[in-house]
Amino acid sequence: MPTIAPFLWFDHQAEEAMNFYVSVFKDSKVIAVARAGDKVMSVHFEVEGQKVMAMNAGPMFTFNESFSFFVSVESQQEIDEYWAKLTANGGKPGRCGWLKDQFGLSWQVVPKALGSLLSGGGEAARSQRVGQALMTMNKLDLAALQQAYDAAA
Repeated sequence: MPTIAPFLWFDHQAEEAMNFYVSVFKDSKVIAVARAGDKVMSVHFEVEGQKVMAMNAGPMFTFNESFSFFVSVESQQEIDEYWAKLTANGGKPGRCGWLKDQFGLSWQVVPKALGSLLSGGGEAARSQRVGQALMTMNKLDLAALQQAYDAAA
């Protein structure tokens, strides 16, 4: 049976990025670091059960929003925690729960409840209110999304 894992291309920061990601997420570990002399060539690590590989291959390719890691969380506290950690040290907030970390990799930090809130319980007006509230946010505010869901039509 094949295995599938994201493979990330870094200029020269693969080991630094791996160590950062392993520090951000509790259930994470370094699996391997391949070196040629004292130069790191590639790394292999696991973040919350997802195996990830990365290599140092030069500046020819950079990250963009067409690839992101999706972090599904339960609470506002988790949203706040991961948002703060992932935007630290030069990371940048984006719109609607998206951000870029210090390495330029995109992440989405999203409450598990968002799908049901956006569905509006089958009510179009409710769904529209939640969608409109979402479009005003950078870091998602679960209470504000719930308030938009609960608002009278």
